[in-house]
Amino acid sequence: MKQPLSLTWELESIFPGGSSSPKFEEFLKQLEADIETLRQQVAASVSPADSESTKSLDAVIELLQSCSGRLIQASEFAGCLGAQNQQDKGAVRLSSKVTGLRAGFEGISSQFDNVLRQTSDAVWTEWMARPEIAPLAFVLSESRDLAREKMSPELESLALELAVDGYHGWSEHYETIVGSIQIPYEDEEGTKQLSAGQAFNKLDDEDPKVRKAMFRKWEEAWGGAADYCADTLNHLAGFRLKLYKGRGWEDVLKEPLGINRMSHTTLDVMWDVITKSKPALVSYLQRKAKLLGMDALAWVDVEAPVGKSSGKIPYDQAAKDIVTQFRKFSPKLADFAEHAFDNNWIEVEDRPAKRPGGFCVSFPESKESRIFMTYSGTPSNVSTLAHELGHAYHSFLLDDQPLFNQNYAMNVAETASTFAEVIVSDAQVKAAADPEEKLALLEAKIQNSVAFFMNIHARFLFETRFYEKRKEGLVNAEELSALMEEAQKEAFCGVLSEYHPHFWASKLHFYITDVPFYNFPYTVGYMFSTGLYRLALEQGASFADKYDNLLRDTGVMTLEDLVSKHLGVDLAEPDFWQGAVDLIVADINEFLAMTN
Repeated sequence: MKQPLSLTWELESIFPGGSSSPKFEEFLKQLEADIETLRQQVAASVSPADSESTKSLDAVIELLQSCSGRLIQASEFAGCLGAQNQQDKGAVRLSSKVTGLRAGFEGISSQFDNVLRQTSDAVWTEWMARPEIAPLAFVLSESRDLAREKMSPELESLALELAVDGYHGWSEHYETIVGSIQIPYEDEEGTKQLSAGQAFNKLDDEDPKVRKAMFRKWEEAWGGAADYCADTLNHLAGFRLKLYKGRGWEDVLKEPLGINRMSHTTLDVMWDVITKSKPALVSYLQRKAKLLGMDALAWVDVEAPVGKSSGKIPYDQAAKDIVTQFRKFSPKLADFAEHAFDNNWIEVEDRPAKRPGGFCVSFPESKESRIFMTYSGTPSNVSTLAHELGHAYHSFLLDDQPLFNQNYAMNVAETASTFAEVIVSDAQVKAAADPEEKLALLEAKIQNSVAFFMNIHARFLFETRFYEKRKEGLVNAEELSALMEEAQKEAFCGVLSEYHPHFWASKLHFYITDVPFYNFPYTVGYMFSTGLYRLALEQGASFADKYDNLLRDTGVMTLEDLVSKHLGVDLAEPDFWQGAVDLIVADINEFLAMTN
């Protein structure tokens, strides 16, 4: 791996020229023309009357996949431009252009789904058995079944068109709100204005005075924007609920569970196992409070470090450590990570105007990924880096699949990423020779459990209750804060001394329109990946190939069928989930023993 590594990513190989790229403009123009061609083809399509006539739709399916892949390419590129510089007005324009194209494409897809819906069962069975179509049978059948549960194609197309300036428009408005957030911070150089992303990193500062002072300013800043955020969130939810009503869907979880290809039973069983495990997490948080000299932890103290780590971890060292630990599990995974570092796929520089948070996007046309975060040298940053590399590896394994089969659900996407985290964090704990260093690393590992079992559980409880309340009318900022604090108290078992009422305003995930309920899939992925890691420990080196094969099937199976095929597991039973929890509780017990 080359040294030193670049702190900024490279986007020029995708489309040179940034938001002024002529090549990107040309790409969008061609895409727009092809979408129009697709519109005409779908408009002329009819449901096949027999097996032979299904062949006339092969070209339509091929163009659907092509346009879909290029839309992803365009959307992710515009998103990367906006994330690296929230002041880039050109990126905003491009993002709006792509959103419009996507809405048109989705309307066409809805029309094609109607062709699938109207196909008789007898013809359908023969169609899906054709060798050219059989690899796409799962995805096409999924689309057909969903089309039968939606409104008429005309109404679905209208809803998608209206969503551009409505539903998605409100999501883009939230980005504008975030971009306007400025939070003052004082250091030895004086007072400076931090972006939301820069200020967020200060909430993890080792100095309790720094993080508590920043938390006050953080709450104050989002409190000042709360009315704008409340308007945005209410209109996003209102649009979604009206759409659900038109489709006859009463359960707000119907769509997210469908997108994640999992059953309500599986979700309930997982949350039940987690809830029963929370006394161990409460014991950990109570012990942590004593170690930090507090009666109880406040929200901002939950992620405060315990033990003495080796200080700030240079980015180059973090990259080297990640590759080393990946190699112990899978040389293929390690080689891939090296390739990502060496080819400048990763943006980590700490600078103003960047969007907060971290993400990984994949470009199906280029068969590359890009990772975005702001790196400040904390163990949490190293975990985020490993996490996003897991996402990228998952996409890499699917590069040779048909585009339709690359669309895996969010919960299994989070499996690959959190599995990568577990590899790194567990290896670091085991390798630590110094007790203080080991304690710090173990505690950082346990923090993931708190995040997925408590923090994200609070988000799930909040969003579920908010949607039920939104059915009755608008929910104002004060009510949203009350719902948020109530959910946090329940999820954290009342163990904290102070909560984060404006978390609903500051968290981007509540405002994402591509995926509803951007919360529970994280916990599913964490639990699933931990269960997989337990199996990896038991089975040794042979598990790496099994893991890769499982990831390759994530786009063509339900979660339940996926684990039944590759692991022989029934997720409707608590055993697999409990096995994952047992590993986590073992970490907590070790922490309690070390700090007794």
